Amino acid sequence: MASGTRLRRFAYYGAVVVGTAAALGFTSAHNSSSANPFSRDRRSSGEISAITERMSSSGWRVPNRNTQEAALRGSSEVSPFDVLVIGGGATGCGVALDAATRGLRVGLVERDDYSAGTSSRSTKLVHGGVRYLEKAFWQFDYGQLKLVFHALEERARILHNAPHLCNALPTMTPCYEWWEIPYYWAGLKLYDLVAGSRMLHMSRYFSRKESMEAFPTLAQQNALHKTLKGTVVYYDGQMNDSRLNVTIACTAALAGAVVLNHAEAVSLKKDEVTGNVTGARIRNKLTGKEFDVHAKVVINAAGPFCDEVRKMADKNAPQIISPSSGVHVVLPDYYSPDHMGLIVPKTKDGRVVFMLPWLGRTVAGTTDSATNLTMLPEAHEEEIEFILDAISDYLVVKVRRSDVMSAWSGIRPLATDPNVKGTDTASISRDHVVCLDSDGLVTVTGGKWTTYRSMAEDAVDVAIKSGSLQPMNGCITQALPLVGANGWDPSSFTVLAQNYVRMKRSYGGKIVPGAMDTAAAKHLVQTYGGLAPQVALIAQLEGLGKRLAHGYPYLEAEVAYCARNEYCESAVDFIARRARLAFLDTDAANRALPRVIEILAAEHRWDRARRKAEMADAITFLETFKFSRNAQFDDGKHRAR
Repeated sequence: MASGTRLRRFAYYGAVVVGTAAALGFTSAHNSSSANPFSRDRRSSGEISAITERMSSSGWRVPNRNTQEAALRGSSEVSPFDVLVIGGGATGCGVALDAATRGLRVGLVERDDYSAGTSSRSTKLVHGGVRYLEKAFWQFDYGQLKLVFHALEERARILHNAPHLCNALPTMTPCYEWWEIPYYWAGLKLYDLVAGSRMLHMSRYFSRKESMEAFPTLAQQNALHKTLKGTVVYYDGQMNDSRLNVTIACTAALAGAVVLNHAEAVSLKKDEVTGNVTGARIRNKLTGKEFDVHAKVVINAAGPFCDEVRKMADKNAPQIISPSSGVHVVLPDYYSPDHMGLIVPKTKDGRVVFMLPWLGRTVAGTTDSATNLTMLPEAHEEEIEFILDAISDYLVVKVRRSDVMSAWSGIRPLATDPNVKGTDTASISRDHVVCLDSDGLVTVTGGKWTTYRSMAEDAVDVAIKSGSLQPMNGCITQALPLVGANGWDPSSFTVLAQNYVRMKRSYGGKIVPGAMDTAAAKHLVQTYGGLAPQVALIAQLEGLGKRLAHGYPYLEAEVAYCARNEYCESAVDFIARRARLAFLDTDAANRALPRVIEILAAEHRWDRARRKAEMADAITFLETFKFSRNAQFDDGKHRAR
């Protein structure tokens, strides 16, 4: 009876989806605008070509930090920036890129590092929101359906604009009841339908035998002793989130935006006559020096901390953020196949849990619970155990707490109406909010990683209107390749392997040659795209070809490259966000720290005191990642068993 009701509802709502998709032009193969996902973006191809050529002519080298700070200091009341962005996460950097490519004069400040907060702590998916589609069905929520349409469009754009940092990933939904097969099959076929021409690959049913071949560690019986009947596999996108964020920041810098990390907005400036926000007081956190930046419009893209910025302008500003904690754990690669993910459709709190291959390891998550704001959120033991319990029923592998190589927490900036009561963060819409306060401050928040570009576009549109700005052209980021996309090809790693060697310093101090093996070559190409040869050249010419940690492809040359070309200013910047060691293997990140600090010290001319401070800061940071060796802790509320 229940399964029949489910299928009838899918059939009914599926018809609604088909009609809506057709009306929006998503599904017609004969419609010229949908035959090519980016055909409507061709109008801006001339501007995109001009910007790409300008970036290329610079050798893809961003202006250095001193140049960027001098440009920020150079603003004045008579010569202000058009836009000042506060926040260097995905959305903030997306705003800077969008505004700069429209010909506006743009500045951006970030108090920590690009992607230091929420944007580096995602599930690593570029997705349309398949669970939002299910919610749209059961609640007859057209708003949720529109979110899925929009996110799938943006998913296609991210994969197109940063192909070296993103890939399509099949994800398996196990079925232990016969009715689940048509239920999930119908739902995921509708997901394909909504994607239309932007579909990555068509979902399909796997028999029990095919499922076991594709995912050998999948349990043939679940916790209720029901036998696996088969699985339904669908496709979404996957990304290296902080690398993508840093790439957006560097692309913005090359496009003309003035960006500065480790620079905190400590107060906002207002016009004494109009009361409008006209800039900010900035503190360089590396030097302690302060200066003013003047701008016609200030855009607040501070993520979960955007209420703090709003209260700088108006201490009585109502709160618009309900922060939500999302925890992920990283497990060894044997928990999942290299190219197949797993989705647990229902957990104890009604959410789904993913288990996905990522950078040679398995990432599992996530949780969703109300939390307090902090710059260094930690995963609590009960949240880690919840995730491990959720996946254990679906695996033949014994899920052990001792296998956790890293566990971290991220804070989602869920936008909510302060006048609406209720704290159930799972029920709050994931749509984004762009609001214009009476003092002219523009705030953009909410949303999700997949829609960062359109969030930025909406925020810049509001800023242009509110500040009467004069852009040279409209938004062109729909099809703008990010740094590294040009010159990238899936087979580029073979060229690297054939043409470069890794010159390594032995323990005796002698420089010896080593092969640019396939693992290292693939890693460089998948991380830096078309700029990978620049990193390989440093490894070859400067004797920095040694790996930073056993079992991982990260090279010493990457530390030098990131210091010179990606605004890597601290050891944590590298181990957490330029490389992903902290997130993949906290113990390996600890082992790599001394050499990372040594190379950065040579690049930035650090003295002994700074080296010591960097080590202390990095150790404090890594202590918030709850891997197996620091699992036992007591924070006064949660105690590990």
